[in-house]
Amino acid sequence: MTIERPHPRLDSALLDKYRKTSTATLATRLFAEGLRNQYLVGVTPLNPTLDGFVGEAFTMRFIPAREDIDTLEGLYGADNLQWIGVESLGEGEVLVIDSRSDISAASAGDMLVTRAMHKKAAAVITDGAFRDGYVIKDIALPTYSRAVTSTSRLSQFHVADLQVPIGCAGVAVYPGDLLVGDRDGVIVIPRHLAAQIVDEAVEQEELEAYLHTRALAGEPLIGGLYPPSEETKSDYRQWKAAQQESAVLASGNGAAR
Repeated sequence: MTIERPHPRLDSALLDKYRKTSTATLATRLFAEGLRNQYLVGVTPLNPTLDGFVGEAFTMRFIPAREDIDTLEGLYGADNLQWIGVESLGEGEVLVIDSRSDISAASAGDMLVTRAMHKKAAAVITDGAFRDGYVIKDIALPTYSRAVTSTSRLSQFHVADLQVPIGCAGVAVYPGDLLVGDRDGVIVIPRHLAAQIVDEAVEQEELEAYLHTRALAGEPLIGGLYPPSEETKSDYRQWKAAQQESAVLASGNGAAR
């Protein structure tokens, strides 16, 4: 079974820029574009020691299970869409599972997550639950869910579709959308906005890191620190220019040695 991709892969340089951003900053940039519902609320990392991920969505949709179809014997069939989905993952793709926000049974367990890791997936996400949480937390693949359970998928879920538009934690996810995860959670970037918002997001990330140093030093927010006034933004630009000049000088001194 061949799974078609609706789009060419996103440029790696674009993905690298997103690795410099956080879900909080991206939520602000999407809000500026009129999108208020892109964060997967309640979906958190099982292995929060990992830094996070950036990747394109490969979607899987669940419907309620039916006793005469979803059986242990059915797992061995060549038409098992869950196994087909995992084996179809491309390097850097994110398996996003629509479990209808139902945590009464597992969306997958450590075997599926381990296989996704070997397929070089970027992450595995469900708005439901995973089995084997104690194992998954030690797998070197970002994995996000709402809960952990031991109940088999077969008791509640049937895998109905791959690579179709889904809802995950109340957010629309289309195949090929960009997902960014960090130690807080996951946000969905509509594909057509991915190149449009990234530079502003990187700049906002750098600006807020500067503002945070001033807040840590005890400066009050009211009066122009946050949100930053034009004067504060000017201070930031001067600070940034000085940092860049220092980096150039340091690089030159190193080359001279």
